[in-house]
Amino acid sequence: MVHLKSQREIGRLRESADLVGQTLAEVARHIEVGTTLRELDAIAEDYIRTHGGEPAFKGYQVGDHVFPNTLCTSVNDAVVHGIPDDYALQDGDLLSLDCGAKLDGYYGDWGYTFAVGTIADEDAALCRATYQALLNGIDQAVADQRVGDISHAVQAHCESRGFSVVRDLVGHGIGQSLHEDPQVPNFGEPGRGRPLKPGLSICIEPMINRGTQRVVTDDDGWTVRAADGLPSAHYEHMVVVRDGEPEVLSDFQYIEDVIEPPYKIDALSETTTR
Repeated sequence: MVHLKSQREIGRLRESADLVGQTLAEVARHIEVGTTLRELDAIAEDYIRTHGGEPAFKGYQVGDHVFPNTLCTSVNDAVVHGIPDDYALQDGDLLSLDCGAKLDGYYGDWGYTFAVGTIADEDAALCRATYQALLNGIDQAVADQRVGDISHAVQAHCESRGFSVVRDLVGHGIGQSLHEDPQVPNFGEPGRGRPLKPGLSICIEPMINRGTQRVVTDDDGWTVRAADGLPSAHYEHMVVVRDGEPEVLSDFQYIEDVIEPPYKIDALSETTTR
């Protein structure tokens, strides 16, 4: 069931999104060669709790699997849902961090792919395409469009650049539950799917692979990897559907005040619309 949000609720969602942004910025200060994923996770949990929130992912259950940590830390071929462990970051890694926080009953959930040290040109291109696809998808999140318009915008951009859209995972609605209707795939046909109405709050999150679109899940029941072992990128924004122009609740500037965006790492970066 889809729940359209009031202005008061949207304000609460923005506060939760801001807490996620502040948390990711604090974590970003520690992203360097040699830092472990477990160390980053501890920083995130401490920040969320000391600022009045609760980690949204820790204890989240799907079937028999309970997620044990605050951050999803997905390195290189891990697409999403990586569990923080003692892996120490290496030069050239792509690190996708997905963070969720619950504040005053409302959820924030968004993510960002970081470059550790100097990454390969192909990985920078992957990040650029994924980021731009996110912006293109957001541009379609306006009243009288449909979910398929968002999905198609993401797919068309990435596939035109030779990358693959993961089809087993989707974006979602968000509010007083971490995952609400509707699902928001990253592939589809324009003009198809659920109509978009003002007040709908969704997470748009392209998950894009350098190689195959196929994914596999580790024995931990959570970590989703590209089946061919090539890198993946993931960017996620919280968005409210409006008349005329979408409202983006999450803010990458929190992070980009701390680090250089991987999609702007070299002079070949495409022009972005935001």
